[in-house]
Amino acid sequence: MVNTDSMPEILREFKASLFRALANPTRIAIVELLRDEGEIPVTRIYEKLEIEQANASQHLAVLRGKNIVLARKEGNQVFYRLRDKLLGKLLDLMKTYFHSHLSESLALMHKMEKSTLASTPS
Repeated sequence: MVNTDSMPEILREFKASLFRALANPTRIAIVELLRDEGEIPVTRIYEKLEIEQANASQHLAVLRGKNIVLARKEGNQVFYRLRDKLLGKLLDLMKTYFHSHLSESLALMHKMEKSTLASTPS
């Protein structure tokens, strides 16, 4: 029987593990590419992102290890896709979050500039 008291901690660990796997701009770019294009061959990934094949393989190994992407071999080609499209939606939410905070920061900077200009003696 599962101790339900430990469920929030297990969930936090799962989230932290997922965010650690995504804590690299190249891995995020791979996930975004798979979100946008669906299942694609590994060659398309490293060509589109302009990274070395070995570099792509290392990042894909991390993503596979966390079950973020799935691989399928066909002949001598390996195709990758997102395990769950929800992850693409999570990245879209992060973009919205970024834009929201960017707007707030820009508004604050604008206020600060106005304040500085108003307090500068002529």
